[in-house]
This record gives sequence, C-alpha cells and structure tokens, in this order.
Amino acid sequence: MSNEGAVHLAIEGPVASITFDRPEARNAMTWAMYQQLRRHCEQLRENKAVRVVRFQGAGGEAFVAGTDIAQFQDFTSGKDGVEYEHRIDGTMQLLAALPMPTVAVVQGWCIGGGLAIASTCDFRIATPTSKFGVPIARTLGNCLSMANVAGLVAAFGRPRVQRLLLLADIIGAEEAQACGYVLEIAAPEDIEAAAQKLCGKLANLAPVTQAVSKEALARLLRHSLPDAEDLIRRTYGSEDFREGVQAFVGKRPPVWKGQ
Repeated sequence: MSNEGAVHLAIEGPVASITFDRPEARNAMTWAMYQQLRRHCEQLRENKAVRVVRFQGAGGEAFVAGTDIAQFQDFTSGKDGVEYEHRIDGTMQLLAALPMPTVAVVQGWCIGGGLAIASTCDFRIATPTSKFGVPIARTLGNCLSMANVAGLVAAFGRPRVQRLLLLADIIGAEEAQACGYVLEIAAPEDIEAAAQKLCGKLANLAPVTQAVSKEALARLLRHSLPDAEDLIRRTYGSEDFREGVQAFVGKRPPVWKGQ
C-alpha cells in the first residue's frame, strides 16, 4: 500500500474545510483517513461557531476515488465485509449528523466511498469533467450497505442507481446536475469562487432552521430501513470478491464465476 494519506481540517470564520489529501492515489481512502474523517466530524458537531462545512479532494483530479482496494486483501470472510460496511455507515452517520449544511466540492472522480461521502453532503458542486459512479460490478465484486443504497436512491432516483450498481455506469456532471444531484457546475478555475459563494450564502441563513430541517430529512430516509447484513456477508464471503480484489491489485481483468 502507498502512503496512508491524510484528511485535513481547517476553519476560517464560519466555514470549515475538510480536504482529502492523497492525490497520488486519487485520494482513495485508507483506514487511517476514515478515522481522521470521523474525528473531524465529531469535533465539528460540537463547534457552534462553524456554520457550514465543505469537503474537497487535493490535486484537482479526484474528490475521492473510493476506498484503497489493497486493504481488502486482508479480508478472509463475509464477516470482514459486514464489519467494513458498518464502519463506513458509522462514518457517514457522523457526517450526516453535522447540524450545519455541508457542501461537496467535486473535481474529477467521485467514486465508491467518495460517492457515499458526496451523497451524504447536503449540496454538491462540480467541474464539467467530474464523474460519479460505483463500478463495483466491473471492478471489485463487492456490494453496498442498505443505508448506502438508500442514500443513493434518495440522491439519484432508482433508475440511475440501477445503472450505477447493475451496469457499473459512470454518470457525468451534466446528467448529475439534470437530475438534481449536482447543484452547480463550474469550470476548474471558477469552482473555488463558486464554493465560497455557496458557503457564504449558507452561513448567513438561520442555523436552527437548517439543523432541524436536516434532521427531518434524515428521519425520512431512516424510516423502516431494512436490514441487509446477509447480503453483505454473502458478497464479501464470495470467491468473486476475492478474485476482484486480486485482479484489481494485479492490474488484470477479473474472471467472474458467480461463486
């Protein structure tokens, strides 16, 4: 595995900025980076001076290109997959529980775990060449938790999520904006100004109203969410998942056997 990367937190006035910093790996998340993200969310949740939180990737080529797949080589059973998905869900719950509005500033690839992070944010702005997807049916042969699937359906709608998960399609910025997932598209040289403008507008609105509105929307999403641990255990315990990991690390096409 290459270096573990870092997730930085900076606060300037009412705006907090969280940066995923591992550009040589398109900001793919390591376990250490997920832990840092959790700590930052826990810290910000109690900071009443922060009125908006923005998330961005370093390097300009990616927001977050998923979880570092090399880490999955240590998985030996479906139980490892269940524990991993619970860990990801817990991180997303902390992000979603931030009482202030959140903005994902996307440049380039926003894939897998990166899509989960961006989808958990309240708003997304992107550059014209940004790409959104969960190509696990083509690359890794794993699956998503029920909470993650529900979040994607709420953000994209079921037909597009079927394309993302079953066809391993990648959705471009224009389509993402057309379906309401992306709020605004800005050129790379203009996206920082667009992010500052959006964050400034959010920071000037009523924080209690924003907080209770976020919680109301979250409760709608959580209502009667079914369990899917058996599906996760089956997928991560499969021979296909182990083949997907080894094929990705070995830079060769996977050979799926349906086992």
